[in-house]
Amino acid sequence: MTGLIDQILDRSVVGGFSSIGYSIRRRLPSWPADAAPNSLQGKTALVTGASSGLGISTAAGLGQLGAKVLLVVRDVRKGEQVAHTLRHSIDAEFEVVRCDLADLNDVRRFSAHLSEPSIDVLIHNAGALPPTRQESAQGHELTMALHVLAPVLMTELLAEKLTPAARIVFVTSGGMYSQRLRADDPDFLDGDYSGTTAYARSKRAQIELMPILTQRWAPARVYATHPGWADTPGVKESIPAFEKLTRPILRDAESGSDTTVWLSATEPAPAPATLWHDRVARPTHFMARTRTGDLERRRMWNWVQEHLVELREPHPDV
Repeated sequence: MTGLIDQILDRSVVGGFSSIGYSIRRRLPSWPADAAPNSLQGKTALVTGASSGLGISTAAGLGQLGAKVLLVVRDVRKGEQVAHTLRHSIDAEFEVVRCDLADLNDVRRFSAHLSEPSIDVLIHNAGALPPTRQESAQGHELTMALHVLAPVLMTELLAEKLTPAARIVFVTSGGMYSQRLRADDPDFLDGDYSGTTAYARSKRAQIELMPILTQRWAPARVYATHPGWADTPGVKESIPAFEKLTRPILRDAESGSDTTVWLSATEPAPAPATLWHDRVARPTHFMARTRTGDLERRRMWNWVQEHLVELREPHPDV
């Protein structure tokens, strides 16, 4: 019965993605147990986009489990303010590191100079939803640069620092359910541009690349989580009409980041290359028209490789 309730919530979208779904699911007997206290003690976690919204709550949750947390931010002053607040409320180490993920050269600089010897948890949370088409420093459509190229490049360059049991989490979006993979137009050059569509396309790309990235980065485990509809500064700024309409049922940042934190620490480690929401592995497609074949997935990966010249020699099966 509890599984049926969860599935009904999930397929209703409003019920599953909103605070309603989170509130109901937490009360079900099937709700997975919290990660053990201090389960990340002695470990290092890196969170991108850690100066607002889900990034702050993710950093806080990881710190509460004992991790040393690297707050990767574009604005150091803002990051230091966040770190100051976290240090006064959580007995953990929070360190601010600058990186502009919209510039692949800055990702290279950051990765080359990061002094941390090892990374146990890597959370790719940074993102944007621009109202009009914008480009990264290298001329790529901004959401694809931030959500796909930059995280892949960062992980590749930090691969030697990842511990064998490391967990890599892409914070994606339920919006990706509406889009198919567009390997034929990754930079959204064709047709009328829509920020929400571009955002969802880039999040779809994250999901579709997971099997390939899981093979490349093994034995580290790769996951994706989607937070549902969360009340964050990004939502207010990027889709104000949606925020106004759904404000009464939006999740707070803590419930939005709950599964990301849980997935980073729960034992035993769940199966990799999976999408999670409210502590349950979810389907990656609801509609047949969004399903992706291996050829299209390979085409997308080839595009990523073409624009990230530092990629290591591929695994024989990749």
